[in-house]
Amino acid sequence: SQTSLAPAVPPPVLLFGVPPGLEYFTQVGLILLTGFETNNQYEIKNSIGQEIYHAKEDSDCFIRNFFGPAHGFKMHIKDSMDQEVIQLHRPMRCFLQEIEVQAPPGVIIGYVKQEWSFLPKFTILGPNNEVLLKIQGPFLPFKCCGDIDFEVKGIIGEQSFGRITKQRSGLLKKCISDASNFCIQFPLDMDVKMKAVLLGACLFIDIMFFDKGGHLFLKLLRAS
Repeated sequence: SQTSLAPAVPPPVLLFGVPPGLEYFTQVGLILLTGFETNNQYEIKNSIGQEIYHAKEDSDCFIRNFFGPAHGFKMHIKDSMDQEVIQLHRPMRCFLQEIEVQAPPGVIIGYVKQEWSFLPKFTILGPNNEVLLKIQGPFLPFKCCGDIDFEVKGIIGEQSFGRITKQRSGLLKKCISDASNFCIQFPLDMDVKMKAVLLGACLFIDIMFFDKGGHLFLKLLRAS
């Protein structure tokens, strides 16, 4: 099974064409993510539960609580040596959200952009804004009781290239109650940069649809 084949440690050598620090992504087709809302941090693990990266949101506390899921932020993703390997940038917007993915920090490798739709839909773009993949979730995902799948598909047809799953049972069943648990699956031979962009998409989806943080701005709008 894929779980038993998970590499224990990242390779010690740099690989041509792979952003520094992302060499480990060449060896895996599945990663797990646990987010802790109390401090806006995430643990990124392989399929046997070993932490391989750590993500921490950098945003203003007032802005985060006032605007809720619409708030802008910068996310720093570091490896086990505390070296920053991926950086996410999200501008503050009320509609059609997007996130920029950099690896290494300062080098744009892709974007995740929300589409106008009644369903949760996103487009994965390359560094030159070329459309590469699509992501689609179910209707009203926050109303579902079980696991929630966001399918990663090609731009033509219905060919599947992976899946982002919000887990409420199974592999991460025993996690504490304030944690957001996800499983990201992609082809083993997928371009490492696209794997990093899908990781960014997962963090983006969590904050947009499952963040239990403040929504003061929305509350004020409803009250007005």
